[in-house]
Amino acid sequence: MRINLTKKDLINQIYMQLGFSKLVSENLINDFLSTVILNLKEEKKLKLSGFGTFSIRRKKSRIGRNPKTKELTVISSREVVLFKPSKEFKEFINNKND
Repeated sequence: MRINLTKKDLINQIYMQLGFSKLVSENLINDFLSTVILNLKEEKKLKLSGFGTFSIRRKKSRIGRNPKTKELTVISSREVVLFKPSKEFKEFINNKND
């Protein structure tokens, strides 16, 4: 059983299923991912119907502790990506859509 799917595996699946060349399949995946990332960065939210919604949330800075040295350190504020799956996605994962 495969633990994770790499970008190369995804390119090979597109190649096998759609019959595009591997170069076209790679460009398709790269362009799709670039478009998702750029739109998410600009709009702060991206909804893919039937799949889910990606959004960006700002985390505040906080104090953390280095587990090795026990030294306190400041963790700077940053933006993180959140994903909320759609109802259809959840049903499919939970085998309710068989």
